[in-house]
Amino acid sequence: MMKHSFFLLSVCAVFCVGAFNLSATAQVTATPTSEQMIEQLKTSKTRSLRNLTIEPLAQAATANTSTTPVTSIASTSQVVAASQAPSASTEPRPSLSLLIQFDFDSARVRPVSQQDLVNLAAALQSKELQDSKFAIEGHTDSKGRFEYNLRLSQQRADAVRDVLVSQGVKLERLKAQGKGSSELSLRAQPEAAENRRVRIVNLD
Repeated sequence: MMKHSFFLLSVCAVFCVGAFNLSATAQVTATPTSEQMIEQLKTSKTRSLRNLTIEPLAQAATANTSTTPVTSIASTSQVVAASQAPSASTEPRPSLSLLIQFDFDSARVRPVSQQDLVNLAAALQSKELQDSKFAIEGHTDSKGRFEYNLRLSQQRADAVRDVLVSQGVKLERLKAQGKGSSELSLRAQPEAAENRRVRIVNLD
């Protein structure tokens, strides 16, 4: 009898934790709109956000995933403000980072991230941004060989560029560049998921 009671108690504990996580997930902000992206990428001094980062709710770190975070609810993203101190001489260029999901060890964008890129394409074609050029930077964490990460980050930056072009953004406005792990977002945590991102930078 005691064994059965312990088993039921354990099941209840697991279920309750799962329910709590699901509740917390439901409160996370959905995919950011094109308007939010426009605001972040404008060169205007009145921009209300800086270096917007779109992050999935939960991420699982695996050996060769580089820029491939995993979410417990695939379509859910979270907007996180990330501060970046300007250099002594220049104001940092407007930018935003997206944690785009790719297939394992691949440059194929997963369907869950397509809406982020559709919104981004719409933002880049808006009247506020249509005359600007943009860099598409692929970034990874420090796991694995640097050369491998550099190559994969370039392939993924190219893939994001190609999706944007397929959505109507002119190719000549976009420059894809793989950075590998050379510019970590969190230098104190080189293997953190936040380092695996695609960064969009306004070059004008």
